[in-house]
Amino acid sequence: MLRNFSQHVLESLKSLRRNGWMTVSSITAVTVTLTLLGVFLVIILNTVKLAQDMENNVEVSVYVNYETDEDGKKKLKNQLEEIPHVKSISYSSKDEELARVQESYGDSWNLFDQDNPLLDVFIVHADDPEYVEDITKRADSMTEYVHEASYGEDLSDKIFAIAQRARTWGLISSIILVVIAIFLISNTIRMTILTRKQEIQIMRLVGAKNGYIRWPFFLEGGWIGLFGAVIPIILMYTGYNKAFELINPILERSHYSLLQPGSFNWQMSILLVVLGVVIGSVGSAFSMRRFLKF
Repeated sequence: MLRNFSQHVLESLKSLRRNGWMTVSSITAVTVTLTLLGVFLVIILNTVKLAQDMENNVEVSVYVNYETDEDGKKKLKNQLEEIPHVKSISYSSKDEELARVQESYGDSWNLFDQDNPLLDVFIVHADDPEYVEDITKRADSMTEYVHEASYGEDLSDKIFAIAQRARTWGLISSIILVVIAIFLISNTIRMTILTRKQEIQIMRLVGAKNGYIRWPFFLEGGWIGLFGAVIPIILMYTGYNKAFELINPILERSHYSLLQPGSFNWQMSILLVVLGVVIGSVGSAFSMRRFLKF
């Protein structure tokens, strides 16, 4: 059994080399498909992550007027605590806010160490996301101490809309890409089978079973999918890490974040390899249905 399998593996590799440009075209089709699939999956998973962050990050930023003294801040905090459905309140001074911005944006904000333009802020956490808007309106009406109250409603609404569209169209596009890849690979392997049709007929005449004939082609499709996953994995590692470095500091200002590289990269790599092998094997299986009886 093991010996036969080794023979099938060697035969599938020899077939890849014999087919030359046809093999290259199939691997290219898988590479393009998996690259696009990887991009769609990264976008979908991160938009879902951002949506979850917004649901969990139910808080209102209440910016304190410049002229408000310590007594005024205490009174403002008491008034905020009286608002219904307020779960907790935390305080961040303008110096702490500046330090957070400097951490996100780098040395360019060091110019404001002596003249900090930011405001002190109370972070109000709601006990349920549905009450955030009402809390914001109530806090914003306390004009004696409050400069502005906001929960990032514009960004939140846009990201929710993008997340929904990304999930829908990403799923549809992914299915279309997989079908196209399976079609291209099946056609390529079908051409391979046609060139070896006489050999297959001789094998059947001498008593070879369909399974014995089928295995090399099935493995060939798997190899095509595996080799086609190499470039997408490399692009995902380099591209996603770079995108994370550029985008995540901006999102952190609103207390959001992308999926952390590392374990996510490994998971995506494994997924792309599995998808590549499955696409290649399924394409091979479809191509053989007309020539062999299952």
